[in-house]
Amino acid sequence: MSGSLAAVLALGAVATALAVAVVAVSFLIGPHRPTPVKESTYESGVVPIGSALRRVPVRFYLVATLFILFDIEAVYLFPWAVRFRELARPAPVGIGADAVISMAVFLGVLFLGLVHVWRKGALRWD
Repeated sequence: MSGSLAAVLALGAVATALAVAVVAVSFLIGPHRPTPVKESTYESGVVPIGSALRRVPVRFYLVATLFILFDIEAVYLFPWAVRFRELARPAPVGIGADAVISMAVFLGVLFLGLVHVWRKGALRWD
């Protein structure tokens, strides 16, 4: 295992252990005094009207999923744009035209997905 991979795994293990420890200590030493007021439903200080168990339209989940899907592209596009000059250099230093071609293919696939979703009417909120 390379040194950098071991460091990343060690950092992940420490972060996970710290998160579990904080939650465990909070649970063990935190106050446990339930009252009817604390257990009541809270809606921004307003007394709730109706049931909290109403159905959410499927359209909401579709739009949320599409947002996440198309928002993920920024995770790939931003680092590529930041390092574009180094990537676009010829082969010994960068990867040359392949950097531009691979991102063009990636954005092309995303664009085709957007056109498909648009034509299916998934972006219409009627």
